[in-house]
Amino acid sequence: MPDYDDDAHYLEGDERPSKSEMKRRMLALQELGEALVALSDKQLAQIPIDDDRLLQAIREVRRINSNSARRRHLQLIGKLMRDIDAEPIAAALQALHSRRRQRDDAFHQLEQLRETVLAKGAEGVEAVMARWPQADRQQLRQLVLQHQRETERGRPPAASRKLFRYLRELQELYGGAD
Repeated sequence: MPDYDDDAHYLEGDERPSKSEMKRRMLALQELGEALVALSDKQLAQIPIDDDRLLQAIREVRRINSNSARRRHLQLIGKLMRDIDAEPIAAALQALHSRRRQRDDAFHQLEQLRETVLAKGAEGVEAVMARWPQADRQQLRQLVLQHQRETERGRPPAASRKLFRYLRELQELYGGAD
């Protein structure tokens, strides 16, 4: 005979989650587990996972080649995640992705700045000097001239790479003063 006292608090106003809601939550936890599996060991170490069984399951799924076995193991990870608070894990994963996105954006901005400097020549050098007054104007001019000579002669873009490294160095030393 069922114990109706256990269900009493659900009848007083709180509703049990529907079967569909429970399934959505389980799938969300499984997707979170898949995102954890995709991380490197260094990245995984940054995520606050206190459950050793979960960590072991995440490491095990990386060695599985069979799709069906992998799917079942990911379901196990989702099941293990039901017993823990997944919010700190999700927040740490979001922060990790946010930092990666910021690094990628900064990289693309530097690439764009390099292309601008190479396309505009002296005017581009002045744009870098406006952004980083500490930059070496002479070095920038030399790299632009070297790039122009390489382009004329059909040589590999060594100056372009040197310019990018120099711009990255400036950004690391003095920040992205936009």
